[in-house]
Amino acid sequence: MLGVVLVYAGLVSAFIGVVAALWPLRILGLTSRRRGAALLAFGVLLVGTGWALPAPESRAASPSSRLDEFMPAWQFSELHTTRVKATPERVFRAIREVTANEILFFRTLTWIRRLGRSGPESILNAPERKPILDVATQTTFLQLAEEPNREIVLGTLVVAPRGTVISEPTPAGFKALERPGFAKAAMNFHIEADGAGGSILSTETRVYATDGASKRRFAAYWRVIYPGSALIRRMWLHAIVRRAEAGA
Repeated sequence: MLGVVLVYAGLVSAFIGVVAALWPLRILGLTSRRRGAALLAFGVLLVGTGWALPAPESRAASPSSRLDEFMPAWQFSELHTTRVKATPERVFRAIREVTANEILFFRTLTWIRRLGRSGPESILNAPERKPILDVATQTTFLQLAEEPNREIVLGTLVVAPRGTVISEPTPAGFKALERPGFAKAAMNFHIEADGAGGSILSTETRVYATDGASKRRFAAYWRVIYPGSALIRRMWLHAIVRRAEAGA
């Protein structure tokens, strides 16, 4: 998280520095172009520091989910949790049925991510009314595991050597992939009954890079896209909650 903070603090500082280098901003104490240029340089330094920060490895102490089975170690992660006034059965059905159109900001953020370019159907270019999990598993994601009414786990490669082709990916192959040059990501939706007729729903994303070069490459990407990624996942949970509770 510190890396993300440094990157965004640097981007903001660099932007203000550019503006001040062109038009001094007296209200911010940037009374000369030289000060603006200094702030720009400081912002660039912050961004570089944020990108260069090491990403320590974490490991599941006591595996308790299918996600732990397929991604027991990782360097990057995010976790979001919410409560749902619906049974695990209804929540699981909502996870399976929710569409891109129901996830607030999803299509806007993925449009920004792909720089407005059109292209084939994918998680970044999802049809409005097709279940988003179907879009994922029919394009770039592999379903790693499913326990009805409890957990779904998906996986994909986020860094791979140029020209890599995996003709028939399998959950076992994903789990065993350790050779240099790769970063693999796994995400889940996990449901637990709350004991009062409702559910606790969470989604966690983990990324494991197999070597230092891949880790540095992904760190630069992750520390820029993290805020948007976190927002999408929160809105995704909210869409599942709305659908599940409406069904209840």
